[in-house]
Amino acid sequence: GQVNGLSVAQLGEIAFGTPTRITASVRLGEGDVVDIEREVELGGPIHSKGVLILSGFLGERYGGSRPLAVHASVVFEQSYGGVEGDSASLAELCAILSALGGVPIRQSLAMTGSVNQHGAVQPIGGVNEKIEGFYDVCAARGLTGEQGVIIPAANVRHLMLRADVVEAAAAGRFRIHAVAEVDEALELLTGRPAGERDAGGAYPDGTVNAAVERRLAELEEALSTDDPDFARSFSRRASATCPHPSHNALEQRRMQHRRARRRQILLGSVMVLLGLAGVVGGVVLTSGVLAVVGFAIMALAVGVLLSTGGGVMPRSSGVRP
Repeated sequence: GQVNGLSVAQLGEIAFGTPTRITASVRLGEGDVVDIEREVELGGPIHSKGVLILSGFLGERYGGSRPLAVHASVVFEQSYGGVEGDSASLAELCAILSALGGVPIRQSLAMTGSVNQHGAVQPIGGVNEKIEGFYDVCAARGLTGEQGVIIPAANVRHLMLRADVVEAAAAGRFRIHAVAEVDEALELLTGRPAGERDAGGAYPDGTVNAAVERRLAELEEALSTDDPDFARSFSRRASATCPHPSHNALEQRRMQHRRARRRQILLGSVMVLLGLAGVVGGVVLTSGVLAVVGFAIMALAVGVLLSTGGGVMPRSSGVRP
């Protein structure tokens, strides 16, 4: 349930890559994938879109005609700034599948890549900076020949790596793996075959997909055993609608918070205009009292606006997956 993702930090004209721990946890639920970054307003819309795509993948591959009785959550550990972009969606998906199947992931590898609802790995930006950033971390700790990165196959044509990275890769001290499907990434990360469905529609024993499907079946059975009435109603809801995080109570609280913040911004803006009018009126009418009142109103307005965090939803502070 944990994997090394790769991010790019932008400081002015300088960009560099850095590894980021991504973790996932799963439990009995209603088939939704929760992006913790989004819930606390640290995730941008593109990142949130990438996480929602994972729900589509899980539903298509493992759901079929039955609902998924699982709740999954993913997060960038110790990330204190905004997160934007969908290039971590492959890593997030692998973390979820690892948590579901109870299959450990090699921590000597880091990965980057976007994924679509069918499991195809899509190209991303900043691939050179990400590879070089992880290489620098590994080189500082000592190269063993086991470390490496997983990138989209479509990004191979964009590689323009430093000479020391190329030399290490050529000597087998650092590895760069290119993948086109999520199953290829799973096999590299776990050392186990991903598995394909046989003629009977089942995955072979000992494969990652078989382990994931077995866990999902156990969760569905637990749901039916614990509360048959709820299980039936849940099945009808899942068949009729696509579960979405915006339908839960936490999302409703987030929307209420946003509306309250917009009202604060509007109030602060009106106060700024009134204060400015007072200052200008005081100067024109040579009224010191009016000018002081205007400055006081503007000071209060600044306080109101600062209490809203500037009225801007947190976005990427130079870090993107």
